[in-house]
Amino acid sequence: MTALEILDRLQGDALKDGELRKKLLATRLEKDPLTVFCRLCRELGYELYEMDLVSAGEDFYATMRRSTNGGGENSPKLEGEDDFYELLMASLEAAEKAE
Repeated sequence: MTALEILDRLQGDALKDGELRKKLLATRLEKDPLTVFCRLCRELGYELYEMDLVSAGEDFYATMRRSTNGGGENSPKLEGEDDFYELLMASLEAAEKAE
């Protein structure tokens, strides 16, 4: 399973389970949130490591840049599109506020 597939499944689980969502959101408060998040994922049975997550974001961002204007220097600068941890946290935070 790829990092994106793991995050997608984890997001689905967290949207259904308020306690899991709270645990995942709490990782943001840690000194090293990404490490704590990935450790929690592994405890939950999802084989996810920090470099898997970072690499997935960078690969996604590079693919997106290459697809715009040929990926050259004139490609638009995209912000936040490569941080899948923060994107997941934003969606969980929105779900938390909606309840």
